[in-house]
Amino acid sequence: MEKFGRKRRYLLKALTFSGLALLVGKFLFPKAAPQQVLLEVPRADIPPDGALVFRQARVAVIRQGEEVFALDMTCTHLGCTVSVTPTNLVCPCHGSLFARDGAVLSGPADQPLRRLALEEHGDLLTIYSRKA
Repeated sequence: MEKFGRKRRYLLKALTFSGLALLVGKFLFPKAAPQQVLLEVPRADIPPDGALVFRQARVAVIRQGEEVFALDMTCTHLGCTVSVTPTNLVCPCHGSLFARDGAVLSGPADQPLRRLALEEHGDLLTIYSRKA
């Protein structure tokens, strides 16, 4: 009888520990947010060493040489939509200045513009809402 009681206690401890591990693991490793397709753009539409700006989506698709990337045009200072100029990106609200790759050139913003995930499917570029 004592042997059965020991096994039962061991089983209850193991089940309790497993349940706690699953519960804690759920908070330590949350599910990734689903990715949302923001845009699909033909690569040929992006001018060499230029940019396509999608103001409604707050996205700029930029080509520098053979590299193509997408930037979230939300200023990292207070969330205004930055403007793309031939040489850089400028926040019209407080004057933050960003390089064409999104790096901060002058504040008040202290974080670079967020790069968005971009996948190539043949000649079509798909830009996602998640960070690159």
